Amino acid sequence: MSAGGRRDPFDYPRHWEADVVLSDGGTVHLRPVVPDDADGLVALHGRLSERSRYFRYFGAYPRIPQRDLERFSVVDHHDRVAFVALLGDEIIAVGRYERLDDGPSAEVAFVVDDAHQGRGLGSILLEHLAAAAAECGLSRFVAEVLAENSPMVRVFRDAGYQVSREIEEGVLHLEFDIDPTEESLAVARSREQAAEARSVYNLLHPRSVAVIGASADPTKIGYVALTNLLAADFAGTVYPVNPEHRSVRGVRAYPSVVDIPDQVDLAVVAVRAEVVESVLDGALAKGVKTLLIVSGGFAEAGPLGLHAELRLVGEARAHGMRVVGPNALGVLNTDAGVRLNATLAPRLPARGRTGFFCQSGALGTAILADAEARGLGLSTFVSAGNRADVSGNDLLQYWETDPNTDLVLLYLESFGNPRKFARLARRLARTKPIVAVKSGRHAIRPQLAATSIEVDEASVQALFEQTGVVRVDTLAQLFDTALVFAHQPLPAGPRVGIVGNSSAIGLLAADTARAQGLKLAFDPVDVGPQAGPEEFAAAVREALNSPETDALVVVFVPPLAIPGTAFARALREAVVELARDKPIVSTFLAAEGVPAELAVLSEDGTPTRGSVPSYSSPERAVNALARVVRYAAWRQRPQGSLIRPSGLHIEKAQDIVREILAAEDGKTTLLSDEDVVRLLGCYGVDVVPFSVVSTEDEAVSVAAGLGYPVTLKAVDERLRGRPDLAGVRLDLGSEEAVRTSYRDLVEVSGEEDVYVQRMAPKGISCVIGLQDDPSFGTLVSFGLSGLVSTLLGDRAYRAVPVTDMDAATLVREPRTAPLLTGYRGDEPADLAALADLVLRVAALAEDNPEIRSLTLDPILASPDGVFVANARAVLGPPPSRPDTGPRRLRPITAPD
Repeated sequence: MSAGGRRDPFDYPRHWEADVVLSDGGTVHLRPVVPDDADGLVALHGRLSERSRYFRYFGAYPRIPQRDLERFSVVDHHDRVAFVALLGDEIIAVGRYERLDDGPSAEVAFVVDDAHQGRGLGSILLEHLAAAAAECGLSRFVAEVLAENSPMVRVFRDAGYQVSREIEEGVLHLEFDIDPTEESLAVARSREQAAEARSVYNLLHPRSVAVIGASADPTKIGYVALTNLLAADFAGTVYPVNPEHRSVRGVRAYPSVVDIPDQVDLAVVAVRAEVVESVLDGALAKGVKTLLIVSGGFAEAGPLGLHAELRLVGEARAHGMRVVGPNALGVLNTDAGVRLNATLAPRLPARGRTGFFCQSGALGTAILADAEARGLGLSTFVSAGNRADVSGNDLLQYWETDPNTDLVLLYLESFGNPRKFARLARRLARTKPIVAVKSGRHAIRPQLAATSIEVDEASVQALFEQTGVVRVDTLAQLFDTALVFAHQPLPAGPRVGIVGNSSAIGLLAADTARAQGLKLAFDPVDVGPQAGPEEFAAAVREALNSPETDALVVVFVPPLAIPGTAFARALREAVVELARDKPIVSTFLAAEGVPAELAVLSEDGTPTRGSVPSYSSPERAVNALARVVRYAAWRQRPQGSLIRPSGLHIEKAQDIVREILAAEDGKTTLLSDEDVVRLLGCYGVDVVPFSVVSTEDEAVSVAAGLGYPVTLKAVDERLRGRPDLAGVRLDLGSEEAVRTSYRDLVEVSGEEDVYVQRMAPKGISCVIGLQDDPSFGTLVSFGLSGLVSTLLGDRAYRAVPVTDMDAATLVREPRTAPLLTGYRGDEPADLAALADLVLRVAALAEDNPEIRSLTLDPILASPDGVFVANARAVLGPPPSRPDTGPRRLRPITAPD
């Protein structure tokens, strides 16, 4: 395509549009330039300082000549591409590239409004231009930059590309390949983390809060929101907004948010849904950083409400603002320097080091009350309601670097971007535990129903643990587990000691421990019902001091003669005295949470590290401890590296995918054998050579061409999959055998078409698959083929992206995997080749989210390698949002 040639200047790829978060936490809208932007470009140029014009144009360039203006605003979106960054209707930055001499290189340049320099716009424009250029067949950028233009030089230098530099007469000539490198991806991820964390920091650390809809009527949510802010003794300034009153609750009120004389960081919106849009206009004019909408009546109310919600969030992002909600309970920050209770919950919880994110506003109040009752202090809490903008992923980014948060709790119905969640969770869980209430166990989103396969729960649990997330079924289990993480150290191993004053309760704890895969360090110690507090504490000390013990379960039944509180105090003193790095859980006084007698208190009187959590039953105590043990084991395992196998032809594969989907009008389609082979071949996955024949003579001819021995297979998969091999004839070594087998298969199937395939080396039959999961996006599965494995659900799963360690453990995880490792003296299969095949399939899925499902079955694994005998693939619109390409906020054009 030649410059200015084939494409309508208004017709650009819509996926190039994006909302992006800047380094200071604000947002802008990015899209390709169109001719109507000419006036905006002139306005931007007029705002530039002489220095900025000189750096961009190498001269004064006081105005844009008409010829240049047309060239800047009319592009072909292929050889000449330009992106504008919009804040509201104002263009604040432009980045462009222009192909050089119809070759693979393009010259790239940027200009940023002086008022918005230093916000990371140059880096974001470079990322999006590079992604667009790669789509258009470019592979290299060049740039001419004045040597004294250090900010722009830094943009290129710090992008993570391998940049070559030459200088001549004060001008730097820079060149670099735009293919993503590990370093460039790491740089982009780091910037994404910092920017999204900053946007959440702005939400949770406001210096001023406006309550729009503040009311003196106790029945109104505007009254509750204002009252809770004031009752928490917010460290900043509170501005009630109410056009009918000069003051509300004794605080001066303002008719509109624009009338507030100072900056407003956070606006709590507590008005009717139909009024929110007008409130937004005022907030945009005021430059509010974050909008917290506690009002309902949006997406949860139906299509009209959804439309209003999407429009609202789009406007807010385009003007630099993040949105929490609508239909949110609100946000909390218990930091002594903030004391923010911008929720509809009546009390600010005790301070702690646990961050909590939930979607449901209805559950939020109960969650906060339960946390307080259990003695679990919180650092921060966000209830995002409809989660139209700010999501759990944003909070994960924030909590990763928040020094006040050591533990993360999540209650989620769905994930906005499951692939991104998996990536962020895997990274965060390496340093801070994540406990999530598992939702949607049996629910499949409608868009997944056509191709989703039900995954057995044991495998889903293993999948969560792969990513480091401790997944639980109920809020009670969430708090049970959180109490151990919040108050006790991580165990060094799975060996558990049990000490108590009841042999029956001790045995119950031991049985539960064994069922959870824990190891008993020794037989349960029973000090007897007559033992006093000191004798009881001595047994605890001995168990903690034992080198055989990694964790301790204390089971206690209150005796009649001595108050149980005396035993509790003796236990606490023994634990504090020894200060062992071993977790302890208990069943004490039938208490839930941390009873006062077992609490180690901080300066403000809240339970802190070293407090011993108590449970109403030994089963709950041991189950909570077991989850912590499994998490600690995950954290001790090597993390592995994200390996890209050699010999991948990514662009060729993407061309094939686009070609097939275009031919099918974007509809979900089962690929032909030829297309499956082409697509897999791009990723170094070879299918054993085959051909489809429709006559006996053709079968003989193809068999001779492939080379004997061969196999013949029915086209109907149902026949090929039967255990009696009714649809398969193996190891055919002669023309007569082929003729006989062909006739047999035609008779069995009733069809003339038959597969003729070269006979693969004998091996153990395995299956590798891809499927989409509502929680984690694309999963890679592995197991042995066969009816028994299928009935037992003997499959192991990993979420994409897959590390080399993930792949190596995946092929060893099914219960039948010992058959691959030399069971009963057989020669082991080539597990390294199997793991490499897993990595190639995972890379195919990561690069092409349009692959709705893929099955390689059978794969014959032998000591000589692995051989794929059959493959089936389905393409369609990607059901999970991909986590590839340049930084962007998740789309707001459709609900989850």
